[in-house]
Amino acid sequence: MKVPANNLLRHYQEHQQEYENKALEILRSGNYVLGNEVDRFEKDFAKYIGTNYCVGLGNCLDALWLSFRVLGIGAGDEVIVQANTYIASVMGITINDATPVFVEPDAFHSIDADKIEAMITDKTKAILVVHLYGTSCEIDKIVAIARKHNLRLVEDCAQSHGATYQGQMTGSFGDIGCFSFYPSKNLGAFGDGGAITTNSPELDQAFRMYRFYGSEKRYYNKVVGTNSRLDELQAGLLNVKLRYLDALNADRNRVCTAYLNKMNNPVIALPKLRDHATTVWHQFVITTPYRDELKDYLEAAGIGSIIHYPIPPHLSEAYAYLNIGRGSLPITEKLADQVLSLPLFYGMTDTEIDTVVAAINAFVPRLLES
Repeated sequence: MKVPANNLLRHYQEHQQEYENKALEILRSGNYVLGNEVDRFEKDFAKYIGTNYCVGLGNCLDALWLSFRVLGIGAGDEVIVQANTYIASVMGITINDATPVFVEPDAFHSIDADKIEAMITDKTKAILVVHLYGTSCEIDKIVAIARKHNLRLVEDCAQSHGATYQGQMTGSFGDIGCFSFYPSKNLGAFGDGGAITTNSPELDQAFRMYRFYGSEKRYYNKVVGTNSRLDELQAGLLNVKLRYLDALNADRNRVCTAYLNKMNNPVIALPKLRDHATTVWHQFVITTPYRDELKDYLEAAGIGSIIHYPIPPHLSEAYAYLNIGRGSLPITEKLADQVLSLPLFYGMTDTEIDTVVAAINAFVPRLLES
C-alpha cells in the first residue's frame, strides 16, 4: 500500500460543503481585502491563543521580519535563535540587518534554554524561540532569561497551533507570536497566510500600520511599510477550520501515539515528549545515522517521507557571509544528517499507520545485514 508523506484532502473532503459555501459567500460579497472575515478571524484566533490581539498577515515570514522591525531591532543588534530551524526564522532577523546568534538544540529539538545566557552580549536585543515540530520549547526558563536581561521575546509558532506549555498556549508567552497558515500547517489555509499575536496595543497598532503600506489612514503613510494582508477568502476558510483545530490536533495525536507504541527498531530514535507540554505533532520526526538509506527504503516501499531540514541555516549559501563553518554547531549538523519526518496527516487509517510501522520495524541497514 502507498502512504504519502502528507494528504491535505481528507479534512477538506469531510467538510467540503462547508468550505465551498464559505468561499462562495465571500466571492459573492464583493469584499475581498480586510473585511469582516479577517476581523472575525483575528478576534477568534486571539481568543483561542489567549492574547488580546491578533493581526492577519500575508505569511509567516512577514510576521517574523515585521516583528523585529516594529521592535526596532536592526543593524548592529543580535538576536539569539536556535540553529536547527527552518531558514525563514533566521531570515526574519537578517532582513532587518540584525545578526543571528545560533544556539544548539536540546533533546527535544528545541533551543537549549540552558545555553542561552552564555550567548548574551551587550548587542543582544531579543530571543527568537521556535516551537519546532509542534512541541513547545522550555519557554518558562526563556521568559525568565528575557526578563532578567531586558530582552524582547518573539515566538515562531509556525508549527505549534494549539500546543501548550504548563497549560498556556504557545504564542502567548512572548512579546509577539508568529504564525503560519501555509496549507500543510495544523491550521492550514488554502494558500499562503500568516498572523501575529500579542498583548500589546502598541504592537497591534504598529503591525496594522506596517501591513498596509505604513499607513493608518489610506494615502497617509507614517513609515515605509509593506503590503502583507491576510485576504478575506483565506480568513473565511480559516474561520471554518479553526472550529476543527482541536479535533485535527487530536487526530494527529492518535496517529503519533500509535507510532510511539508500535515502532521498535534499535537503529531509529523516536521523538521525545517534554514534561508539562502538549505537542500538536506538526511532524513526527525520527533520527537515525542511516537516514538516507532509510528514506530510499521507504520510497521503494511506497511510503513518503520528508527531511526537515537537510541544510542548517548557518551552512546555507544564503548565510555564507556569517562565516560559521561546518563543525561549529555539531548537534545541529548531526540532526540535519539524521532527521526524517514520517507520514502524518488527518484521517490516516489504521492500515496506513500499520504499513508505516511495519516498514520501520523491518528496516535493517545494509551495513548490519550480515
